[in-house]
Amino acid sequence: MVPSRGGVVGDGRRTYNALMPAGDDDPGRFGSGAGQFATTHWSVVLAAGSPSSDESRGALAELCGLYWYPLYAYVRRRGRGAEEAQDLTQSFFARLIEKRAVQAADPRRGRFRSFLLGSLKHFLANEWDRSRAAKRGGGRTVLSLDVEDAEHRYRLEPADDVTAEKLFERRWALTLLDLVLGRLRGQYVRDGKERVFDGLKGFLGGAGEGGGYREKGEQLGMTESAVKVAVHRLRRRYRDLLRERIAQTVASPEDVDDEIRHLFAAIGP
Repeated sequence: MVPSRGGVVGDGRRTYNALMPAGDDDPGRFGSGAGQFATTHWSVVLAAGSPSSDESRGALAELCGLYWYPLYAYVRRRGRGAEEAQDLTQSFFARLIEKRAVQAADPRRGRFRSFLLGSLKHFLANEWDRSRAAKRGGGRTVLSLDVEDAEHRYRLEPADDVTAEKLFERRWALTLLDLVLGRLRGQYVRDGKERVFDGLKGFLGGAGEGGGYREKGEQLGMTESAVKVAVHRLRRRYRDLLRERIAQTVASPEDVDDEIRHLFAAIGP
């Protein structure tokens, strides 16, 4: 699967099947009730578009942290150089902050990532070139972006003919999954189960066949059956966090499962 730097590897379809089993754990049943959804959907986006406050600044920082590299990669794949892509990405986020452009995002019109990419396309096509960015705010640092790391990551992107749009989708998916994996690990660390998490995270991608559970149990001092139970719980907690995160940027609870399928398709072969 998955997280770009989280160490979990596998194809999107296998990981989706592993994390979204049928039966009692059917994703359509998991956390999709209207009551729960109402407390989470678009909450980060709407807070980021509200008047300046600690909450809105924090929400905007969270959104930028998730989307800035996918957007940077999009700009680079469109043929801009590293320095220019840095300026343009900074300037785009400056516009979001200064103009409160996130307020234009309408939950009823669908996914936030689509709104954001459409806004960036408009920004690149109609409003700013590098000279304007330098003159009207591109020289200011509005976010703490690790540009050197971004360029290093971009140079590791496959040299294929994937479009800028598909690269954005792939990086959005991997960044989000990386974020969810990090939060899940944090939960295990707080519970004093860091060793268990690090030992079992590889099973998130569907591994465990051919004696894998037994071998891992020997390494962790657990029985094979205990490992199976622990893996089931790990996947369930991961699924819970993933659905919670996805629910924040789609328009309705019915969209969550479709967005998760889209996410894994974006990283699939």
